[in-house]
Amino acid sequence: MELLGEITADRPLLVLAVKEEAQYLDTALPVLLTGMGKVNAATSLATVLGRGPRPSGIVNLGTAGALRPGWTGTHVVGTVLQHDLDGELLATLTGETYGAPLSLPDGGDVVLATGDAFISDEASRARLAERAPLVDMEGYALAAAAELAGVPLRIVKHVSDEASDGAARTWRDAVAECARALADWAAENTPYRS
Repeated sequence: MELLGEITADRPLLVLAVKEEAQYLDTALPVLLTGMGKVNAATSLATVLGRGPRPSGIVNLGTAGALRPGWTGTHVVGTVLQHDLDGELLATLTGETYGAPLSLPDGGDVVLATGDAFISDEASRARLAERAPLVDMEGYALAAAAELAGVPLRIVKHVSDEASDGAARTWRDAVAECARALADWAAENTPYRS
């Protein structure tokens, strides 16, 4: 976890997993780098929100794999779900619902599946494509932490790869281009100056 800048109640907090995704941000806004995966994302965001002050909002910028053909570009997420938690089985065992999909108030129709596995094979891609067009490793955890803290969250993802064979290589090759697109989106859609 690395926090760049100072969180204040009158400005949003930008949250990204790794510095490669943040490399072109030109902002006076605070930036939180959480590290990859759900645990890193949730604990990093919960830590800074618990310390206070809380930001006016949170914007998660990051890369995502495309689970369906034709998905490219930058997308604002409307619903996020966990693909690696068997909520149905847990409900039958305990009678409780765990990990239900979360709706984001400023999002659209795009569904993002979050899990700790980097999806890079056709079988996993096909299975997940039935539930969502995009996949990442942090979105659901950030949404859960933000919801518990009562801070509004937007998730914005730029497609880096097709979540299939060669996805890891493709992500490494594409991350700089994705970072540029995310920085451009932030410049157009996020107030930069206090």
